[in-house]
Amino acid sequence: MRTFRLTALALAALISACRGGPQPVANAVTPSAPPAVVEPVRLTLVGTNDFHGWVMPHRATLPDGQKVEEGGAALFASYVARLREDNPGGVVLVDGGDLFQGTLASNLVEGAIVVDVYNLLGYTAVAIGNHEFDYGPVGPGPVATRPDEDPLGALKARVGQAKFPFLSTNVREKDGSHPAWLGNDGTTVVTVKGVKVGLLGLSTLQTPQTTNPANVAGLKFESLAQSAQEATRALREKGAEVVIAVAHAGGKCTDLSNPRDTSGCSKDDGEIYAVLDALPPGSVDAVVAGHTHQTMGHFFGDVPVIETTGLARSFGVVELYVDPVKRRVLPERTRIQAALPVCGAVDATLNTCDPLRLRDAKGVRMVPATFMGAPVTPDARVEALVAPAEARVEVEQRRPVGVEIKARMPQVYEAESALGNLIADAMRKEARSDAAVMNAGGIRADLPVGPLTFGKLYEVLPFDNTLAVLDLTADELRRFLTLAYGGRKGVFAVSGLEVTLGACTGPERFKGVTLPGGAPLKAKGTYRVAVPDFLLRGGDGVGALTSTLPQERISLLQGQDLREVLTAYGRAQGNALKPPALGRVRMVRSEAPCAEPKP
Repeated sequence: MRTFRLTALALAALISACRGGPQPVANAVTPSAPPAVVEPVRLTLVGTNDFHGWVMPHRATLPDGQKVEEGGAALFASYVARLREDNPGGVVLVDGGDLFQGTLASNLVEGAIVVDVYNLLGYTAVAIGNHEFDYGPVGPGPVATRPDEDPLGALKARVGQAKFPFLSTNVREKDGSHPAWLGNDGTTVVTVKGVKVGLLGLSTLQTPQTTNPANVAGLKFESLAQSAQEATRALREKGAEVVIAVAHAGGKCTDLSNPRDTSGCSKDDGEIYAVLDALPPGSVDAVVAGHTHQTMGHFFGDVPVIETTGLARSFGVVELYVDPVKRRVLPERTRIQAALPVCGAVDATLNTCDPLRLRDAKGVRMVPATFMGAPVTPDARVEALVAPAEARVEVEQRRPVGVEIKARMPQVYEAESALGNLIADAMRKEARSDAAVMNAGGIRADLPVGPLTFGKLYEVLPFDNTLAVLDLTADELRRFLTLAYGGRKGVFAVSGLEVTLGACTGPERFKGVTLPGGAPLKAKGTYRVAVPDFLLRGGDGVGALTSTLPQERISLLQGQDLREVLTAYGRAQGNALKPPALGRVRMVRSEAPCAEPKP
C-alpha cells in the first residue's frame, strides 16, 4: 500500500507540472520566421522590325466579298497596351530597323508620320536600317544635287523629331568616330523596374548596296560582330545588368514550333549568326533582329532571337527574368512568343486575318480577335494621329494615271517575271537604249488587273529611282551582269538581252548573255543600257563596275522616275499594258547540290 501511495503522489506531481508548472529548459531557442521569397524581376521585351511605313492596316477583299484588315499601328497599339497592363512598367518596346520607305503615308512626309506613331506608342529605341537613308536630303530629291543639300538631311530630321534614340554602333564617320548627329555612340541605358537595361544597335553591312549609295558615301559600316563585342563590354562597364541587341541584320527560321531547335534555321543572308557566334556567353541577353523579313523565334545557346516578316503584320515577345540578388538574367526562365499576328478579326476556323491564307479558304467567318483574354480594338489616339495621312493617301491612291492593266502581273523575286520584263521594256523604250536591266528588289508589289491608279503604281515602284543609261562594252556588260546575278539579290529583269543563269545562287551564277534570238554580243563598240540610278550608284553590288565608268559614259536622263517611265510606256501602248512573254532568262541545272551560302 505504501508503495502505491508514493507512486500515486509522484504521478500527480508530474501531471501538475505538465499542466503549467515551471519547467527548466536548457538553451531555449525562439523559432524565427522563414526568409521572404524575392521573386525575379520580369521584363517584357516587345520587338518589331521592317515596319516600312505601314501605319495603316493592310486591306484586302476576299473572293466572297468580305473585307479583311491585317496589321497597322492602331491595332498594334492595342496589343502593346495589353502587354503593359500585364506587366506595368516592365515593357521594353524596340524596333529592328527600316521604319520608313514603302508606303505613300510614309514617303509623302519622309517618314515623319512613322516617328509620330512610334513616339505615341512609346518605343524605347530603334535600330538604323538601310532604308532609313533612302530619302536623302530634306525635300523631294532622293539625292543631294547642290552643295547646300545634306545627303542625310531627312534622316537627321527624323532623329531630331524622335523621343527615342536611333541606334547603330557600327555606323561611323569616315574617321571612325560615331556620328554626332545621332546623339549617342550606338548604345543607350534605361532603367526598367529597377533593372539597368543596355541597348545596342547594329546596321547591316549591305546598307551601301541596299540604299542609294550616294546618301551614305560619307559613312562607313564596320564589322557587326566586332562592334557588338565592343558595345556589350562598354554597356556592362556602364552598369547594364541586362543587354539587348537591336539589329538590322537577321536570319531565317521557318519552323517556330520548337524554339530550342535551330536545325531549320537557314544561313542564307544571315548576318545575325556571325554576331551570335562572336559574342562571348553572357554578354548579350536577347536580340531583336530585322532586314531579312523572315521569322525567327529561337534560342542560340541561351540567347533568344526574334524577328518577323515585317510590314506591321506581327510582332515578337521575349519574357526575361532577372535574379534580384545577382542582377543577371535567368536563362532557364526566358520565354519566347514569336511572330504574333496583329488582327482585329480572325477567321473562326483558321484563327488568322492573313488575306493570302483566307483567299483560298472555304466558308470564311470572321470573328473578333482576342489577346491575353481581352478583345483587340484599334487605339483611338493612334487612329486620330494617322487619319490626316490616310486621307491624303486615299486621294493619291485613287488618282487614275490613264492606263489599263490587262492581266495581273505578280511580283517575283527569284525567277523571271512578266512584271519585271514590262518595267525593263518601258525603261528601254524611254531611254531609246539597246538594252535595259531592272533589279528585282526595286519591284515591291503585284500589279493588279484593271485601271491603274497612282497608289497601285507607287506600291509596285515605291522607291524614287530615276532612269539612267550606261554605255558599256560587251565585256563590261558581262561584268555588270556577273555582279548583278552573283550578289543574291534575286533575278534581275532584262530587255533587249537573253541571259543564262545557274540554278544555284552565288558569284558563279551568271553563265552567259546574248542578244534576242541567240545572236552574240558584238566584240567592238558599246551598248546603251538603261538601269535605275540605284544601280548606277553601285546598289545591289554592281558598284565594282559602275564606279569605274568615266562620266562621259553615264547619263541620268533629266531625273525621270520609273513610275513616270512605266506610265508613259502604257500611254504609248494605247493606254493599256499587257504581260510580256517570258523566256529572256534561262536556268540551267547544277550537276552538284547547291552549297549552303555563308552568312
